[in-house]
Amino acid sequence: MTDHTYEVSVRWTGDRGTGTSGYRDYGRDHEVTAPGKHAIAGSADPAFRGDRDRWNPEEMLLGALAQCHMMSYLYVAVQRGFTVVDYEDTATASLDVHRDGTGEVTEVTLRPVVTVLEADRVADAEAAHAEANRLCFIARSVAFPVHHTPATKVRAAG
Repeated sequence: MTDHTYEVSVRWTGDRGTGTSGYRDYGRDHEVTAPGKHAIAGSADPAFRGDRDRWNPEEMLLGALAQCHMMSYLYVAVQRGFTVVDYEDTATASLDVHRDGTGEVTEVTLRPVVTVLEADRVADAEAAHAEANRLCFIARSVAFPVHHTPATKVRAAG
C-alpha cells in the first residue's frame, strides 16, 4: 500500500481593517493554494455573508466528489473495455443548517451523462457507476450518502 499526503494552504483575505470585531465587520474572502498551483478564490456562501463570485467550501466539496467519481469511472471504463468519449456531470448537494448554527451536508446527487462508442455496452456503462463509487476516495471518506442518477448516450456513427 502507498500512502499519499496532500497539502493546501488557506489564507484569509477578508480583513476590512477591524478584523473580526463584529459578525458583519469582516469579509469571508480567502485563497486556497497548493504548491505549484494557481490560487482558488474562496468565500462563504452568500447566505453566510460570502461573495457569490468566489467558490465556497460546500461547492468545493461537491466538486471534489464529482471529480473523484469521474476519474474513478473513467478508470472502470478502461478496465471493463468500453470507450467513453464524453462525460459531463451536474451535481447537487443538500446542506442542513440548525438553529444553533451547526450543520452538515446531508446528501449529494451526481448526475453524470456519459457518452460511449459501443451501443451494445450501455448496460455495462450504467453499471460501472457503482464500481466507480466504491473506488472513489472522496466518496469513501464522507459521512453522507452520494447518490447517482446517470444517463448514458451512444455516439452516433458518423
